[in-house]
Amino acid sequence: MGDNTIDVSDSTFEAAILNSDKPALVDFWASWCAPCKAIAPIVEELAKEFSGQVIVAKMNVDDNPSTPGKYGVRGIPTLILFKDGEVVDQVVGAVPKDQIKGLIEKGL
Repeated sequence: MGDNTIDVSDSTFEAAILNSDKPALVDFWASWCAPCKAIAPIVEELAKEFSGQVIVAKMNVDDNPSTPGKYGVRGIPTLILFKDGEVVDQVVGAVPKDQIKGLIEKGL
């Protein structure tokens, strides 16, 4: 985990993400997932770029099965943008930085 991202779990998700006063981007990932590792540095860069504006969180789907199930996460990495407790948009797979940045900007 980098300095600009937070780790969330099934138990902390509601308080950290759904009740946040800022938009929140959640990266659903797993340690064995190569595309997840590929986009991790991009997610970290964007967390720095949007520091103070957006919460960027990571959730390990192996350790926390309930939240990904609730939001229909089937493939990973899945990035979901939440605002005011609602899903704004999402992308699945190792997508280019511009696409993830565009996702974040929808919440601002």
